[in-house]
Amino acid sequence: MATIGTRLFTWWRGEPVGEDQFGNRYYREKGKPTGPVGRERRWVLYKGEPEASKVPSAWHIWLHYTTDKLPDQQDVDRKSWEEEHLPNLTGTEFAYRPGGAINSDATRQKGTGDYQAWKP
Repeated sequence: MATIGTRLFTWWRGEPVGEDQFGNRYYREKGKPTGPVGRERRWVLYKGEPEASKVPSAWHIWLHYTTDKLPDQQDVDRKSWEEEHLPNLTGTEFAYRPGGAINSDATRQKGTGDYQAWKP
């Protein structure tokens, strides 16, 4: 949830430019740029909990000034190996816990015997 200051700034100075499939809304500053190095300010208001990994790549490159084109004007191909977004699972019961981790029920795997120490 955005702070009251962010919401007021967005209402007063923000111009909406789009929304992504997660419901995040993207804005740029109206009028003359006052951001860093004379650039327009760009920001996102997250839907739900703020999590930067919910920002799709096309919006990410726009937010970080890699391009001035909005995602609907970009030619960004989705790679065959790209997967759908998963939220950060750290701290949940679904978090990755390898064998041997303190909070894992599994025991650590023994070495496979394929390691040979270097001897000068």
